[in-house]
Amino acid sequence: MATSSARRSSSIGEADNQITESEVVESEYAVDSIKIDESVSYALSEFLFEDESVIAEGYGVLVNTDEAGTVFVTNFRLLFLSEGSRDVIALGTIPLATIEKFNKIVIRQPSGTRQPEKAPTRRLLQVVGKDMRIIIFGFRPGTKQRRAVFAALMKGTRPAMLWDLYAFNSGPSNNSNTNPKVRLVNEYYRLLGMGSLQSSISTIEDGLFKLHNDWWRISDVNANYNMCTTYPFALLVPKAIRDTDLLKACTFRARCRLPVISWCDKRTGAVLARSSQPLVGLMMNMRSNADESLVGALCTRFSRGKEGRRKLYIADARPRKNALANGAMGGGSESSSNYFNCEIVFFGIDNIHAMRESLVRLRDYLDTHGTTSSDGMSSFLRDGGSTWGRGNLSSMSASVSTLGDSGWLIHVQNVLAGSAWIAARVALESASMLVHCSDGWDRTTQLVALASLLLDPYYRTINGFQALVEKDWLAFGHPFSDRAGMPSFSGSGSIPLELSRHASSPNITSPSPAPAPSSPSSSIRQLSTSLTSQAPLSNTQHSNSYSPIFLQWVDCVSQLLRMYPFAFEFSSAFLVDFLDCVLSCRFGNFLCNSENERVKAGVFEASACLWEHLADMRSSEGSSHVHYNIFYNPSKHDGPLLPPAAALAPTLWPQFHLRWACPSEAQSSQVEAQCRNMMGNYSELQKAKDLAESNAREITTTVESLTADLLNESQVSYSAVASARKAKIENAGIKRAIESLGYKVRVSDAADIENHPARKTNIPSRTRETIGSGELSDEKTDLSVSISVTEDNDNDSGNLTSRICESLCPLRAEDGGCRWPNAGCARLRSQFIGMKANYDAFDRLSIYDSYFQPE
Repeated sequence: MATSSARRSSSIGEADNQITESEVVESEYAVDSIKIDESVSYALSEFLFEDESVIAEGYGVLVNTDEAGTVFVTNFRLLFLSEGSRDVIALGTIPLATIEKFNKIVIRQPSGTRQPEKAPTRRLLQVVGKDMRIIIFGFRPGTKQRRAVFAALMKGTRPAMLWDLYAFNSGPSNNSNTNPKVRLVNEYYRLLGMGSLQSSISTIEDGLFKLHNDWWRISDVNANYNMCTTYPFALLVPKAIRDTDLLKACTFRARCRLPVISWCDKRTGAVLARSSQPLVGLMMNMRSNADESLVGALCTRFSRGKEGRRKLYIADARPRKNALANGAMGGGSESSSNYFNCEIVFFGIDNIHAMRESLVRLRDYLDTHGTTSSDGMSSFLRDGGSTWGRGNLSSMSASVSTLGDSGWLIHVQNVLAGSAWIAARVALESASMLVHCSDGWDRTTQLVALASLLLDPYYRTINGFQALVEKDWLAFGHPFSDRAGMPSFSGSGSIPLELSRHASSPNITSPSPAPAPSSPSSSIRQLSTSLTSQAPLSNTQHSNSYSPIFLQWVDCVSQLLRMYPFAFEFSSAFLVDFLDCVLSCRFGNFLCNSENERVKAGVFEASACLWEHLADMRSSEGSSHVHYNIFYNPSKHDGPLLPPAAALAPTLWPQFHLRWACPSEAQSSQVEAQCRNMMGNYSELQKAKDLAESNAREITTTVESLTADLLNESQVSYSAVASARKAKIENAGIKRAIESLGYKVRVSDAADIENHPARKTNIPSRTRETIGSGELSDEKTDLSVSISVTEDNDNDSGNLTSRICESLCPLRAEDGGCRWPNAGCARLRSQFIGMKANYDAFDRLSIYDSYFQPE
């Protein structure tokens, strides 16, 4: 990031110098130079990706929205930072690889002076994107900022070599990702009915991936890409065909792209195969036994007791006349008489050049009739309403009809119809299908991939969609670099600048016949009286090979998603983000023209992975992420999708085609938005419910624990009370027994005992034994006994028994004497615990002693 900051500082200084040198401008409307706020440049660092650095910058206006700000050119994208909000404006921010062409435009505004050369001018920079947008930036005259931005775009949008792309500057992903070869073999295992098996790099290097079932096998005949440089290293072929036969058969097909299996039904044995055109020659009389045997092996016998062999359809994606014309160059089409039980069908899909021209017309139509176009005006206000029919119904219908003139929807419908026909033949008739066009990597890939999507529910999941794209588009060699206008692995540094074969947007060069004086915006159409424009520079290395073939296929997928909203796990937003990532060339997955080139260039080890990036986006919100289709119900469509012909009427893809020209229409439908909002609310309520249930469980556990503790305490308290009662009874008996011996007993707690004023003395041994036998102390009680003894009195000595009798015995004599002296009271034995009768007194009794006095 230090390098990035240094470059930004340098660019700021250069811009300031350029502005200062041109303070004096002859134009009447010219203003003094404006210095770029350095805080804006430094604040940009929070919006930059890792290893993204600023190359040039300039102060300008985004004409589309009439918003002022700063235009930055980095090593990855053209970025527009708003002056007011200090936020990145999405419309004015576009990756360099997504730019198709750009050019400088000078518009001389009308002036009252008679010297037109002194009339004020507007210096514009037009940027046309491959993602259906046309951006116009306006710069102040004389500041040379447009020149700096233009020069940076010249350098950044036309990399001389593959290594100059940002994908290699950012480095590989931090997350571990399996090799595409491993994923391809795993997909072959799934098609063979061995989905439980998983391949690995070591398995592939050791050649242990060549498994088979009863019909098909995995071959490594192209392991080194020697047989066909544009085919994958592993091929799925009929089990009965040997590798030597494959080598012979490849010579009969254009670019050695022989017939191989792309998808197979493991239940019925029907297959979907692909190849390039056969080399039958001008007279269409060339044949190949090896090719005929290979194609015939695709027609296996029926399973489940049916007799005979299945039918084979050869679907030629081209118009019939084009197929015949290719015969002059050695190509052509098959003859049904040379192939067993075969029928040949032509789909009439146009070539890559027609698709490119169609997309240009569609883009110009959207810019002309959009709510906010490249001239900064709405189609309802432009030219006094003339663009939108001036309120006349017939004129408005004529304006809408230009959408059909673009031909884009017709091309999409042809691809959809061809794919639906293929899927229906395979699903309903259990027939095998061989699809090809000229080279077998454009229209062939569109039809095969779309038919597989209709036949196999797995491909309608997010993981399955990845497997489908990697198998049919990447592994089987769709030339992404050529079709996207990017350098390939063999690209050199001496590639000349090429002019685009398409004119700039025609609505910019057409002056308005009568400017509307009440217009609040300085529209380009209304103010232009003299326009000077350079030829647009195309951001395509080989403009004749550039074509939106993959974009058209994703458009077809979006049409199926619209027709079957319950059948797809992914949403339209996922397709838009996926397509943006592909067009940006930020990741290495879609670089180069074939698997062979990507392996040689080391793309997998040196660049980030698109699939990991999309997975990281979804991981932040889980199943509630916008990439997931909230209506997805796999049980509703668990088999093939066979749309009727009447349903194959495509419409514009709002989320992609209209997001720049008509942003409000590009938003999700009202029903989907409400459902997604409800799903979000439901998710929040579910989380709150789970939290409440968790808290309730914790409270219940706490209450149960406290209840158990309370029961234990109750039991302990009950036991303590019982022990206290028992101790109380025992202590009362002990107290009476001790008091009968002449002691004063006071039962109190420990504190009272310590502070008792009475003098404490030691109890005689005999008395201690008596007390011990009476269980004076108890560990379970807090009671303690304090025994106080008074001073001995001579008069009372030896008269202990009489004192007991005086206080306790109800049978004492009237004069207070005991009728049974010196013997101990017999009642003491029955009333006091631990007391014993004085049997020694009986030994001293005399026969003459009288115990009972006469009355």
